[in-house]
Amino acid sequence: MALTTGTTSFNLDVNDLIEEAFERCGKELRSGYDFRTARRSLNLLTIEWANRGINLWTVEQGAIPMVTGQAMYPLPVDTIDLMDTVIRQNNGTSNQIDINISRIAEPTYMSLPNKLAQGRPIQVYVNRQSGMENATSVTLNGGISATSTTITLSSLAGLPTSGFIKIGSETISYPNVDSSTNQLLLCARGQNGTTAAAHATGAAITVQNLPCIYVWPTPNSPGDQYTFVYYRLRRMHDAGDGGTYNQDIPFRMLPCLVAGLSFYLAQKIPEAQPRIPFLKQEYEEQWLIASTEDRDKAPVRFVPRNLFYY
Repeated sequence: MALTTGTTSFNLDVNDLIEEAFERCGKELRSGYDFRTARRSLNLLTIEWANRGINLWTVEQGAIPMVTGQAMYPLPVDTIDLMDTVIRQNNGTSNQIDINISRIAEPTYMSLPNKLAQGRPIQVYVNRQSGMENATSVTLNGGISATSTTITLSSLAGLPTSGFIKIGSETISYPNVDSSTNQLLLCARGQNGTTAAAHATGAAITVQNLPCIYVWPTPNSPGDQYTFVYYRLRRMHDAGDGGTYNQDIPFRMLPCLVAGLSFYLAQKIPEAQPRIPFLKQEYEEQWLIASTEDRDKAPVRFVPRNLFYY
């Protein structure tokens, strides 16, 4: 038997990826600007991959304990979309059971007459926000304790009628506002992994455009009874500032990543313009190979949904 290394750890860090891509363009990586522009193209390339469809290595499971009477819950800030969702009853017990919850569109959710009705959640609207934060000129008009659920602001300018705000390091959700008193109503404190805290009057308000879910009806029992369980598609991690980071992809996607980066860079290098058709064809071929491999190989089974309500 032929002697081999016995290792299977080959990978390319960002420096190696960029150097290989430049070489395919017939160039050498020479300056800091070359590295910066290539890293920018690399980040744009991974965003393009997210738009092309499901990347199985970015699928993660999560769970949100439900709160009685609360309709809105934040998702991790890097969430692109939810793939599968269930309501889990009696989480962590021998009586645990998963029940399907139907996904609805925003117009359907808006048409619900009483969004705070209580029961077992049977429908969910996924609000796919950007995760960005927007500073405002709004401040607290009066201090609040860590348990306050009504928050008075200097104004509501720049705030949506429901959503998330950040005060200090705390994220707070609010489903309703009273424009006559500049108040946020029915606030849920310490959201998105933060801790509820007291805040003094004059504290700055930041709007958080967090991806989130709205469930209907709102839970009539706390989290030990209902848990929202989901599989989400997250963003791929950015190319780091240093060149020693590995990319957030499995090894089988490396040829496609190098081919795609070469094609992106050739569009910015005048001497590489004649290579663009070939590099684009190579990129598309490598994408087809990689995406065919990156799929769920389990057999498909169709099961009627259990939509009864109890």
